[in-house]
Amino acid sequence: MKILVCNVGSTSLKYRLFDLTSGEDTLSEGRMERVGTQTGAWQHKDAGGETRKQTLPIPDYATGIRLMQEALLQRALPSMEELDCVAFKVVHAKGVTGVQLLDETVLSAMAAFHTVAPSHNPPYIAAIRQFQEALPNTPMIGSFETGFHASMPPKAYLYSVPIALYKDHAIRRYGFHGASHEYVSTRTAELMGRTDFKLISCHLGGSGSLCAIVNGKSVDTNLGFSLQCGIMHNNRCGDIDPYIPIYLMKDFGYTLEQIETMLNKQSGLLGMSGVSNDLRDVEIAAEQGNEDAKNAVDSYCYQIQKQIGSYAAAMGGVDAISFAGGIGENSTLVRRKALEGLEFMGILLDQTKNESAKPDCELTASNGSVRIFAIATNEEIVVARKAKAYLLSRAR
Repeated sequence: MKILVCNVGSTSLKYRLFDLTSGEDTLSEGRMERVGTQTGAWQHKDAGGETRKQTLPIPDYATGIRLMQEALLQRALPSMEELDCVAFKVVHAKGVTGVQLLDETVLSAMAAFHTVAPSHNPPYIAAIRQFQEALPNTPMIGSFETGFHASMPPKAYLYSVPIALYKDHAIRRYGFHGASHEYVSTRTAELMGRTDFKLISCHLGGSGSLCAIVNGKSVDTNLGFSLQCGIMHNNRCGDIDPYIPIYLMKDFGYTLEQIETMLNKQSGLLGMSGVSNDLRDVEIAAEQGNEDAKNAVDSYCYQIQKQIGSYAAAMGGVDAISFAGGIGENSTLVRRKALEGLEFMGILLDQTKNESAKPDCELTASNGSVRIFAIATNEEIVVARKAKAYLLSRAR
């Protein structure tokens, strides 16, 4: 069974072609970063081959998808018709979650939440339609990021607004990055050799979220009705006082469109630093003495630190903290600063291990009681497994 998994992030496109016939073999994989710019970074690797890297313009997702298909057809696939399905880590839809066949009903439910997920749903729908056009007989299957958080209790997902907004308009906390948090939970359990533990999963990338997980089940997460909240993101603001937009509109004449653009595209790391929406660039600027960049990095790490403390309280303790995503896995600085000051909770980071961290390694100091990990998350295999299960259930 050959399944192509596409993961369309807010600024990235990851893909992996699996053969799940008798195992979980990867036939080809690739990653595009800085999508939407003239300096996109693309790396592609076929099984048994070397990773090919190049920098080139990737102005939009349609360009990225076309490049991906051309690369797959060079070695991994004689024809796109050999695919049993194309599976997507889709984000959000009104009244829909879990694993779904991406038919017009589901795509319409996704479109109904364009306002809620403006950076995600439109490019995903465009990608899905492009595949539908190229492969009209191949099933398109979506695994919604919200699915993993279906186990949250009402006290975690209800907002303190009139209950009619929940009952009439489905306004509640949904949570996202479900495939990553699920994988991190499973992989951390393997590394710890147990499943009965309290975990704080930190998925940190262009978009980031933390999740409180008890015995493999999500009990709380800091992304909500939209992906606009929680910690700051690359160019989205995260949690702010809800009266800031009202103040700007009433007293200074900002339009709704200006507010939406500002919060969704001009805030976060980009807005605070004035340098870039990429943490790597902001870290460099901070090291060179840029005070705004330094404040952006410090604030980002401080928000993660506070959320860790909050979730430890909510769960009545914490046994492990795992960092994943492009930032969580790779940024020595963020892991260090996010855990500073938490020693009183038994959270002690081994600085030597942190500096030389490899994928799926433990970073706990010898006298630490809370285990700390850097995990190379694998959202694609989670999505592929769910797509396979869906296809097999439909065939019965």
